[in-house]
Amino acid sequence: MKKVLVVVESPAKAKTIEKFLGKKYTVRASMGHLRDLPKSQFGVDVDNDFVPKYINIRGKGDIIKQLRDEAKKADAVYLATDPDREGEAIAWHLAHILNIPVEESQRVVFHEITKTAIQNAVLKPRAINLSQVDAQQTRRILDRIVGYKLSPLLWRKVRKGLSAGRVQSVAVRMICDREREIQDFVTQEYWTVTAKLREKLKSPLFDAELIAVDGQKPEIPDEAHANTIKDELEKATFIVREVKRRERRRNPNAPFTTSSLQQDAARKLGFTARKTMMVAQQLYEGLDISGIGSVGLITYMRTDSTRIAPSAQEDTRSYITSRFGNDFLPEKPPVYSNKNAQDAHEAVRPTSLELSPERVAANLNKDQLRLYRLIWERFLASQMAPAIYDTLTIDIQAGRFKFRAVGSRLKFPGFLAVYTEGKEEEDDNDKEVSLPELTAGQELKVYKVNPVQHFTEPPPRYSEATLVKTLEEKGIGRPSTYAPIIETILARGYVEKTEKRFQPTELGFVVVDLLKQYFPDIVDAAFTAALEDKLDAIAEEQSSPNDTLKDFYRPFAAHLEHAEQEIGQVELPVEVSDIPCEQCGKMMVVKHGRYGDFLACPGFPACRNTKPIIKEVGVPCPVCGGAIIERRTKRGKTFYGCSTYPACHFVTWDMPLTTSCPTCGAFMVRHRFPRGNSVVRCSNDSCPSNQGKVTAKDKPEGDEMPAAAKKRKQQATRRKKSV
Repeated sequence: MKKVLVVVESPAKAKTIEKFLGKKYTVRASMGHLRDLPKSQFGVDVDNDFVPKYINIRGKGDIIKQLRDEAKKADAVYLATDPDREGEAIAWHLAHILNIPVEESQRVVFHEITKTAIQNAVLKPRAINLSQVDAQQTRRILDRIVGYKLSPLLWRKVRKGLSAGRVQSVAVRMICDREREIQDFVTQEYWTVTAKLREKLKSPLFDAELIAVDGQKPEIPDEAHANTIKDELEKATFIVREVKRRERRRNPNAPFTTSSLQQDAARKLGFTARKTMMVAQQLYEGLDISGIGSVGLITYMRTDSTRIAPSAQEDTRSYITSRFGNDFLPEKPPVYSNKNAQDAHEAVRPTSLELSPERVAANLNKDQLRLYRLIWERFLASQMAPAIYDTLTIDIQAGRFKFRAVGSRLKFPGFLAVYTEGKEEEDDNDKEVSLPELTAGQELKVYKVNPVQHFTEPPPRYSEATLVKTLEEKGIGRPSTYAPIIETILARGYVEKTEKRFQPTELGFVVVDLLKQYFPDIVDAAFTAALEDKLDAIAEEQSSPNDTLKDFYRPFAAHLEHAEQEIGQVELPVEVSDIPCEQCGKMMVVKHGRYGDFLACPGFPACRNTKPIIKEVGVPCPVCGGAIIERRTKRGKTFYGCSTYPACHFVTWDMPLTTSCPTCGAFMVRHRFPRGNSVVRCSNDSCPSNQGKVTAKDKPEGDEMPAAAKKRKQQATRRKKSV
């Protein structure tokens, strides 16, 4: 019997695939990349057509030996790495390691890990796509050129340990530019006027908004103007001029791409991009499901396409008909546009709608189930009929003033029966508002004219969702790069998260300003997006890798030489505190460390005194009366504990407030949920006012707890056991 070795990246994937194949197949995992450019040297010969120097990755020797031994025993070797450019490059490296000619048909590709997909894939092996390998290799070389040529410049001129990336630098610039917009924003006052009206006395009130004065859009800059309008309106007669009824359709969103999955997981589940991709990888590679065994629950999760296989659409239409009825099925299967998409894969979707979240709930952990439910519901909704609203628009005239009232009622739920997209802000168009049945010429009763003061607001800082969305819209990076970009800029200290939004540090501003001056292309979004298009052209055999590298390197090298000569030592801004050093008397300065800010003596290295920055919240500890201070875990997560630790082990995730509970007198706390919303509750868990609110049982446990709380819990457990 012919023996076949199948090589994939991960053990979980290997376990799932091996179940679908016969006894003649042996499935082994490469544990990711086995060859790469060396870390200790540049590894690219820029004078000889940019030839890369690849070496076996340190620590992968045993895996390489095992794969070579297995390959010698096999009659055929199939390389079943992920179906994208990086997967194609890994297969190419595996072919080199295992001495397999690249022109042989040994590459196996599938987009979902199901029995049918795997068995069909191994029947259709193909040769490695060298154009995709060239595109991935060109990306790797470009990133190496920027990282290994530009980063040392930053080490010498700014600070050791910094790095510059071809894509990450653009992301940092976007965050810095947004912050400067916020800083430069000038708030302006404006007013709106709303009238509370009714059809007749004691009938229900409804709101109408002022939309025109003398036929022009109203401009009400201050309270004086608003009150003048109010005085005039209180004497005016409100007459219904026009009543418009129409039907509004709201179409479902497209099925998930990598970007939209990360955005909605951030908004709805509070997941970071990294966590989303980690959990999605688990769902893709396969999980043990009762009565079925190990099976992949979703299709490949790194994609920019919204395309759906015709067979999957037909199965989905049958499922919708049987579960919801024909009214919920559109006449034709929906087709969604794919702007800037490579369209190499399908959208992210469940491999089978029959594996509903309820069906697999017992076999998934909490995070897996929440993300799977999101994917399952979004895909199902994307293939359903639109939601239909009845809308009513009433135009009302009051002298020279025109008001408008808009009502909306959901007539048919359509896809909303399954799924609603997460949004940064609620959409007023989808709120249900009841209006009375009125007719043109009818006079209305005025209950109140209400002027309201407003102030213009600056654009918001980027959240993970909006940053990923903007990167995608600008064509910066590709589906697999969004999560690493965010991780890198946080790890390097260029930006930090404040209330789940990105804020640049002083270091971020300094580095971006330096790059803008001396390397304008590196931080230019349009240039970076154009380079992504060139990589796409290489993959489609429409462009030469060498030409792309030359076009990039020549001006880059010239900029590098100029910067080396022109840039002096860059001094980072120093924030001086009002706290003197106990050892030498100098005023300590704020330093930025791996685990957050701390105070250090400016006399270093003569004086090495450091101390933490203590942020008191103004609330006494309920256990010992000491001050409660803000602290951080090693992962940077904020919690609150007693300043007398370790003498006192009081600790909480909830932010203490200076207000007292009106019921029991204990201090109040603000509990934040993963999605960003919060609730104010009493810190005393047994207080009656906490009924129906989050309590101590909702607080994190185990590895997520601050060290002090974890230690206290372990001690309590040991005491119980001893008793």
